[in-house]
Amino acid sequence: MSESDLLALRAHQPTVAAWRLRLADWVESARIQGVIIGVILLNAVILGFETSPAVMAEHGFWLKIADKTCLAIFCVELVLKLVAYRVHFWRSGWNWFDLIVIGFALVPGAGPWAVLRSLRVLRVLRLLTVVPQLRRVVAAFLHSIPGLSGVVAVMGVFFYTFAVLTTKLFGAAFPEWFGDLGSSLYTLFQIMTLESWSMGIVRPLMQEFPLAWTIFVPFIVIATFTILNLFIGIIVSTMQELRDADTRPLIPESRAAELIARLEHDLAELKQQLRPPGA
Repeated sequence: MSESDLLALRAHQPTVAAWRLRLADWVESARIQGVIIGVILLNAVILGFETSPAVMAEHGFWLKIADKTCLAIFCVELVLKLVAYRVHFWRSGWNWFDLIVIGFALVPGAGPWAVLRSLRVLRVLRLLTVVPQLRRVVAAFLHSIPGLSGVVAVMGVFFYTFAVLTTKLFGAAFPEWFGDLGSSLYTLFQIMTLESWSMGIVRPLMQEFPLAWTIFVPFIVIATFTILNLFIGIIVSTMQELRDADTRPLIPESRAAELIARLEHDLAELKQQLRPPGA
């Protein structure tokens, strides 16, 4: 749970038992969250060691014990949050994420669901929900999706146009790269990432089509240096907006000063009315 969720629970203090508030404060305390971060990092190292047959042959038993211990700690944390927050627990998307990730790790290691056990490596992603800085980055990306949809649409039209063009121009001579629409789209994506685009694709094309560069150079300039930078710009702008929203006061300073002056005036009038006659 984030600090805002803890504040939401405190807002219902009249209907929330005091021990639940103390439990929530304890679970969300810096010390406990530091322990959880340490356990997540330890679990990440353990999962990495489990990919080595040699390490597993020598220390497999202890690694499995350590992995189950980490999982038990995560389960206890979730249970404590459920007890403390109850209904409020389900109002946080981060809690849903944690619950799903831990649920994958609880899938039995045998039977038709055993393949889901491999997804327990997703427990490392719990760092995104525990570390506030990482949580802000993820939140910024999610908030920027509506703005990114327009850029994605522009890129889709742009890619489709160039895929049709390159298929008609180079498909017959280079069917491996531009033989059909799907192959052209994948080749253009490779060119956009600048992976072997010159020596691997464009220069071989230029041996048969000397002016092929007039298509691919503008494509790289637009797709790689323009459209991708739009992605970055939107995400950075969203991060700035979220940070400003976190630091922006709930009441503007001018409005706060006006409210304080009005309260002082009302308080002075109340004192005047309560003053005994002849005082």
